[in-house]
Amino acid sequence: MVSKIVLAYSGGLDTSVAIKWLKEKYNADIITVTLDVGQKEDFKFIEDKAYKIGAIKHYMIDAKEEFARDYIFPAIRANAMYEDKYPVSTALSRPLIAKKLVEVAHKEGADAVAHGCTGKGNDQLRIEISVRALDPSLTVLAPTRDWGMSRDQEIEYARKHNIPISSVAKKYSVDQNLWGRSIEGGPLEDPWNAPDEDVWEWTIDPKKAPEEPTIMEIEFKNGVPIKIDGESMNPIELIDKVNRIAGLNGIGRIDHIEDRIVGIKSREVYECPAALTIIEAHKDLEKMVLNRRELTFKKIVDNEWTFLIYAGLWEDPLRYDLEAFINKTSERVEGIVKMKLYKGSAMVIGRESPYSLYDIRVATYDSSSTFDQSLSKGFVTLWGLQTVASRKFLK
Repeated sequence: MVSKIVLAYSGGLDTSVAIKWLKEKYNADIITVTLDVGQKEDFKFIEDKAYKIGAIKHYMIDAKEEFARDYIFPAIRANAMYEDKYPVSTALSRPLIAKKLVEVAHKEGADAVAHGCTGKGNDQLRIEISVRALDPSLTVLAPTRDWGMSRDQEIEYARKHNIPISSVAKKYSVDQNLWGRSIEGGPLEDPWNAPDEDVWEWTIDPKKAPEEPTIMEIEFKNGVPIKIDGESMNPIELIDKVNRIAGLNGIGRIDHIEDRIVGIKSREVYECPAALTIIEAHKDLEKMVLNRRELTFKKIVDNEWTFLIYAGLWEDPLRYDLEAFINKTSERVEGIVKMKLYKGSAMVIGRESPYSLYDIRVATYDSSSTFDQSLSKGFVTLWGLQTVASRKFLK
């Protein structure tokens, strides 16, 4: 028997209708929870709306610092780019939402939590699996997935029950946080249509970006950024600054065909200036301080870590296992990377580290080189021994 439900509340149509629908269906008290993960919305308006529709209590949680420290920073260490394109910006926030739902449910003595995810997307996995992993005793409800209403029926339901809805039809569905914006729907559903300029908010058209490049120095310690151009910053300030500067240089636009976990091929558009810039710098610094075998194996680890996050398996023990390796290699990922930001391109043009494996005395081609080239003759013979021996059997 469900008597008190904690609902992840965005203030949008789906979760607004869900307040009333859940209250009617289960005759339950509804407690709403909204997390600030950097989406820059009117949270007072969202709170007032929740109460107006029928919530008995509302929690507004500023989770930006926790999101940056415990979710974005591990993603940077893992060079997290799903299918080599998407820096899992939306995906990262979902297990944090699930965690806060469980915390509020425990505090309020609730027996259920609810979310507004549909049955076609990935977010249902990310929230439900995390909630059940953290507290299997909680019932998880998904009204948007279960009620069977079309969009038009939702709007009619909202009008019938005096639920405030926007009078302006939205062209796109947008979700954003510190690490990026996701934009979908409308004309973007046709993969042949190029995104209109009104899709973008954080980035300027690269053609209109400054004619002079911006040089930015990003300093890392333990695999995460700590300074921009020599200035120490907290994680939120740092990400905001890189988002702003990279976006002004036209960096961060992503358009690709993505494999959802439910099997759907979807056209996804993202805007992630800081993510693309910082991860590019981080990958380059790793190449300077980790050896070839570490880099090769870490790429496998990074890909698996990223898949777990995308697939809603944040609480899987494998993530903790993989992070043990990632965190160990990150101990040497320290130094400064110099980036050239110019008309949509974030290019590494310099790097230095106290753990650098680059030795100019060995690498140089001038007479000061300490590399004994005479050793290469035998090495070449042995390195190609099996290739040469087996070549004669190829047909």
